[in-house]
Amino acid sequence: MRNLALVSQLVLAGALAAGAFQPPTATDPHEGWLRYKVKPKVFIISMFEPEADIWYANSGRFDLLQRNITVPGLSPLYPHVHCTAIGDICQLVTGESEINAACSITALVASPRFDLTATYFMIAGIAGVNPEIATTGSVTFARYAIQVALQYEFDAREIPANWTTGYVPQGAYSPSGYPQSIYGTEVFEVNANLRDLAVSFAKTATLNDSSAAIAYRANYASTAAYTAGSQPPSVVSCDVATSDVYFSGALLSEAFANYTTLVTNGSAVYCTTAQEDNATLEALLRGALFQLVDFSRIIVMRTASDFDRPYAGEAATENLFYADQGGFEIALQNIYLAGVEVVEGILQGWNTTFAGGVAAGNYVGDIFGSLGGTPDFGLPADFIGDQVVAKGNLWRSGRAAGRRRLPKMLVRLPWHR
Repeated sequence: MRNLALVSQLVLAGALAAGAFQPPTATDPHEGWLRYKVKPKVFIISMFEPEADIWYANSGRFDLLQRNITVPGLSPLYPHVHCTAIGDICQLVTGESEINAACSITALVASPRFDLTATYFMIAGIAGVNPEIATTGSVTFARYAIQVALQYEFDAREIPANWTTGYVPQGAYSPSGYPQSIYGTEVFEVNANLRDLAVSFAKTATLNDSSAAIAYRANYASTAAYTAGSQPPSVVSCDVATSDVYFSGALLSEAFANYTTLVTNGSAVYCTTAQEDNATLEALLRGALFQLVDFSRIIVMRTASDFDRPYAGEAATENLFYADQGGFEIALQNIYLAGVEVVEGILQGWNTTFAGGVAAGNYVGDIFGSLGGTPDFGLPADFIGDQVVAKGNLWRSGRAAGRRRLPKMLVRLPWHR
C-alpha cells in the first residue's frame, strides 16, 4: 500500500508540474486528486463505441483508461470522460446523431471538472466517402463542415419534372436557390493551418487495408469520375457533410454535393458523410463565445468506412445494405494509426508550436461570423454577417408564411470586432 500511495503521489506531482491539473479552491469540499481540474492538451471526440474501442485496444503509446471522470449531461450510454494518468490526453463518446453530439459536448464544455481553454479537440470518427474524392480506408481532414440536410424535403415522387432532387434550401423555391432562412449551423470553418499540420502528422502513418476493401473498390475503376475511389487508402484534405439521415445513392450524394458548393461559394469539397460534426462544432463555438474553448484548436478527422453511392450497375440498396465493402474495420484501425500520430505530434511540439496556438490564416467560425471576422463562404456579408441583434442577443423576425427570414443587423454583437 505504501508503494501504491507513493506512485499516486508521484503521478499527481508530475501532473501538477505538467500543468494538466489545477488544485481545488479552498472552498472545494472534496479532497484527493480526483477533484482537481483537468486541463488536457488534446481531447479526442468519438461518436460511438467502436471508434472509442480502437483507442482503448491500443494503449501501448498512451492509456486513456487510467482516469475515468463522470460528467453530468453526457450520454447515458457513455457517461465518462477517459484520460491518461496526468490528464494531458482525454477522450469521450458523444453518442451518435446530432442531438447526442450537441448535448454531450455542451455538457463537457460546461463541466467545472475541466479547463479546456488551451485544449486541442480532435473529432475522430468514421464516415461515408465520395468516390470522386477518396476511397475506403482513407483518412480525411476537413476545413469545412456543412449541415447538408438542413433543408426543405419533398418526396422524389412528388417533385416538379424540372427538379433534380427533393431537397430545397430553406427559404428558397428550387433546389438551386440560396437559402433565405439561416439558422447559424449550416457551415463551420476550422483552422486550415492546424488542419495542414494534422495532415502532415497523419501522413507519417502506414494505413491499414484489406483484401475485401481492395476487391470492392476495384468496381469503381470502370467509371472515370470514380478513379479516386478505386485507389488505395491515403490521407486527404476534403470536407465533411453532416446529416442525421443515413443516405445512400448517386442522386442524394450529388444533391448534397451541390448544396455544399452552393453554401460555400465552391470553397468546400464534398467528401465525407457524417452525422455529428456540425452539432459538435456548434457546441464548441458556443463555448468559445465565453472563452471556455479556443475554436481555432479543432481538428475534424474522418476515416472512410463505406461509399456514399454504388458503382456503375449496382443498386443503391445493395451498396448500403448488403455489399461487403470491407471498409469498416480498416476505417476504425486507421482512426488510431493516423490519429495517434496527430496526438503525439501536438504533444511533442507543445512548447515550440502548439502551447500558444496555431495562427489561422483563414476565417474560423460559423456562418454568422459570431467569433469575429467575415466568413469567406456564403452570400455577401450584408446577408450572412448582418443579422438583427437586440441588446447583444441574436434576434429573428417572426414567422412569415411559415418561413423565418433574417432582417438587417441593428446592433453588432459585442464579439464582432
